[in-house]
Order: sequence, then structure tokens, then C-alpha cells
Amino acid sequence: MKIVCYKDKMIKAINSVVKAVATKTTKPILEGILIQTNDNEIKLTSYDLELGIEYVIECDVKEQGSTVVNAIMFSEIIRKLPDTEIYITLNDKNLLEIECEGSHYKLATMNPEEFPELPKIEIENSITLDQTTLKNMIRETIFAVSTEESRPIFTGCLFETENNKLNLVAIDGFRLALRSIYLNQKTNDFKAVIPGKTLNEVNKILLDSFEPIKIGIAKNQALFEMDNCKVVTRLLDGEFLNYKNVIPNNWETKIKVNKNNLQNCFERISLISSSSLEKEKKYPVKLEVDIGKVTISCTNQTGDAKEEIFTETEGKNLEAGFNPKYFLDSLKVIDDEEVNIEFGSSISPCLIKSIENNDYVYMILPIRLREE
Repeated sequence: MKIVCYKDKMIKAINSVVKAVATKTTKPILEGILIQTNDNEIKLTSYDLELGIEYVIECDVKEQGSTVVNAIMFSEIIRKLPDTEIYITLNDKNLLEIECEGSHYKLATMNPEEFPELPKIEIENSITLDQTTLKNMIRETIFAVSTEESRPIFTGCLFETENNKLNLVAIDGFRLALRSIYLNQKTNDFKAVIPGKTLNEVNKILLDSFEPIKIGIAKNQALFEMDNCKVVTRLLDGEFLNYKNVIPNNWETKIKVNKNNLQNCFERISLISSSSLEKEKKYPVKLEVDIGKVTISCTNQTGDAKEEIFTETEGKNLEAGFNPKYFLDSLKVIDDEEVNIEFGSSISPCLIKSIENNDYVYMILPIRLREE
């Protein structure tokens, strides 16, 4: 094998596939990147037996061939080389030679025939949308995916299509994030729970462009296909929460508020709420809705803080406690200038909703306030 390629192309490919390299394994082959040539292209592949990524780049292939090289060593060497052409050769001793200007490295390789094949997926349902849209949908829900391995199904994000509408739903037991779009093509209704880890890596590969991405769903696998990249992942087993039954349909108190003003208030209040002097304690913020205004406050041994915002209010006055982080996580991903926030009672979930398009809903459970 002998190839010549530019560093920037190789780095882009390495950065994409390195996410699926196994980090804790007894099989050294899974710590490697499979390099294969095909005419004037090379394909880089990594696979940790749960997540697999293929990335294809064009380059000058002098001799065809394939090999497996340790991912960390290979990527670090390439990353630190000058920004110019790189010559990569598999010599007759099965050492991978890397040459660039005055740099010359030789790396041990592994047998490519021992590298596990990515699953062959028999797609049952698929959708296609532009990369920017999917990138935004993931960004607007992924923060609410659970990190608790005791409930594995909630460590993933539900992809659900119904009536040509795609819903992404994430739940961690304290909050819910729902983002929806209408699809441009007719599609079958289906549900699949994709691991949050996979979606984080897919999001790093996605471009801010209208280039298409196809998502294919099989019985226990999902496939993300872009122009020069494929991502294969297992689906999570189990029954996802029937989220429609837990989102309240009625409200007793409702406010319409400037999103940035509310976000800034919560960021300032969080300085007191998450005091470094009492890291083991979590202090909720108190949110009080009165006629024409909302007061947000927090008191603990570090100090106290109070913020007032003038808003449009409807319904009853209300007092409830919330984790400010959950509010902030939701507000940070909303691009709208204003949002509606609906409350039931002091012990009921609150909903942050889109005013115009109804394309997102964030639900946050309250925290019982301490008696003063």
C-alpha cells in the first residue's frame, strides 16, 4: 500500500472515525483504525462493537492495500505533521511508514483480516433530511439524555415518526426535551432509541449545510449515511416512556417572557445557587409569578440573590422551586426571542414552549422548597 494525501483531508477523516475506537478492550485490533484503498480513495474504519464509523477521502493511491494501525499513535503523529502532503507506505515488513517533509515515522501494524466487519444492516424504515436540521435537533435535545446506566433506555434519544412528523425525545427523570419537524417525504411510522453517545459523535461529524443525511432503521441497528461517511450503531432495547402521557395539557399559570432576559437572570442566580462553599448541597431557585412580573430568588449560607423580570402573565399567582441548571440547559438551545412558560401548581411540571411553531417543548419537574 502506498498513498499520498494532504494532511487536512486525513485529519478530517481521523477526527471522525476516532470516536468509535475502543478505549477499554482486551482486543488490540479494536484500538486500531482500518485503512483500505479503493482506486483513488482510501476508507478509514473504526468499530468498538457498538458504534462503527467509516470515512472515505480522495487521495493519490500509488499501490492498493490495507492495514490496521493503532488509532492514538497514528492520529497524534498525523496531527503534529506540517500542513502539506503526507506519504504513507506499508513496507514489506508490515511497518507503516509516514513521511512528511523532514519527518519519518514507522509504526507497527495489525492484520486487517482480523478487524471485525461492520454489521450489514437490512433497513426497514428510513428518512432523509438536511444535515443542519438534524444537527440542530440533536443539539436541542441531547442535553436531557440520562447519564444513569441504571436506566439504559433513557441514555438514548427516541426517534419517532408519525404522520410524516419526526420527533426527537430525551428524558432523564427530571426533565424532558421534545423537538419536532415535518418531513418533506412520506414515511412509515416507526420508533427507535439511539444511544446518546452515538448522537454526540454524529453531531460532531454533521456539517452546517443543506447536504442530505439518510437515517436507516433496522431491527436492532441504525445507519447514518452522509456523502463520504457512514455511522452504524446498535439501538437500545426496552420500552421508552410514553412521553405524551406525562406532558400536561392544561395550565393554571402562564407567562410570555423574553428568552435572553430570563436566561441572563438564571445565569446570575446560579452563582448563588451553585455555591462552591457547599458543593454537596443543591439549592433550588424560587420562582414567583405575580401580575405582570416574575421574581427569581435564591438564599443559602453563601448569600442571597433576587431578580425581577416584567412579563405578560395569565392565570393564578404561583410560587415554585426549580433546579436552575435545567432551565438554563433548555433556554440555551432555544433561538426564539420570546417563549411561553406554563405552570400547573407548585408541585407540577412546568413547560417551556415555542410561541409560533409548536416545534419544541421542554418539561422541567419542580423541587419542593424548604419551609422558611
